Amino acid sequence: MPKVHHVIPLWSGSANTWDCDEMGHMNVRVYLEKAIEGLGRFASAIDMPHAYREHAPSTLIPVDQHIRFIREVHPGRPLTMTGCVIEWDETSVLLYQDLRHSDGSPAAAFRTRLVHVEAKSARPFAWSSKSRRALEALIGPVPDDTHPRGLDPATAAIPAHEATMQTVTKTGAPEIGSGLVPHSHCDVNGRMLASWFMGRISDSVPNLLYNWRKQVADASGGVRMGAAVLEYRLIYRQWPRAGDRFVIHSSLAAIGEKTHSLVHWNLDPDTGDAWLTSEAVAVTFDLDTRKVIPTPPQQMQALEKLAPRGLLL
Repeated sequence: MPKVHHVIPLWSGSANTWDCDEMGHMNVRVYLEKAIEGLGRFASAIDMPHAYREHAPSTLIPVDQHIRFIREVHPGRPLTMTGCVIEWDETSVLLYQDLRHSDGSPAAAFRTRLVHVEAKSARPFAWSSKSRRALEALIGPVPDDTHPRGLDPATAAIPAHEATMQTVTKTGAPEIGSGLVPHSHCDVNGRMLASWFMGRISDSVPNLLYNWRKQVADASGGVRMGAAVLEYRLIYRQWPRAGDRFVIHSSLAAIGEKTHSLVHWNLDPDTGDAWLTSEAVAVTFDLDTRKVIPTPPQQMQALEKLAPRGLLL
């Protein structure tokens, strides 16, 4: 008998006005918040309804994630999320999540490697027999219209001993943000929510790119400048808790006429080790036409100086 493949509903809702930023579209942090909510339904489907509750024996934590942002989400627009399993092994699963508009067009797609861990210690351990059967039943299919484009999810991340402040110092990658983790940004186990890694980077990038993007816009006739992220890859390395500090440094990975890629490292300033390493593909766009503003050669050279190359995912 042929294997039956399942795609299951994971979340449904809409974008609130307060979910959207100065660009007039839903902020990248909120996409990830909704994806995290979807994990609750997925966990229940694999016999882990307790996964995100206080005092749970086990939970699921992300270690590697690829996100493709495909079509803008505006306030009040309805959204639905479905998902399936791409693959799984003894202690982890590669989950696909698909966020779509009411007309069926894709808003975003997530490919997340989740590890099955003891809730308090985050120590990986094997799935139960019921979870294994459920994981197998939830394999595929993944749609063709959401495949990764600019970032390859299979690219190996650098080892932990290289993702340190020492490497940042050698490259000269500038500091673009810093802060303290509050209780309100942590989950029931005290670990910072994954969405706030994204949120802190989003809040910090203007320190690096606001004036640069304005120059790009001025070179195109002084149009109203905006920005959007097209794709993200995140490697979750350690989990800060309430009271932990962080600092964010950024480095140029690639730049072309239409897109630019930056590597962002979120580090613990006390130990020098990385909490997270990530890479983002972004564009500068016209806020009125919602079209990409091309980057002149002079601004390409300027970005090379603003964010020296050297940091890797």
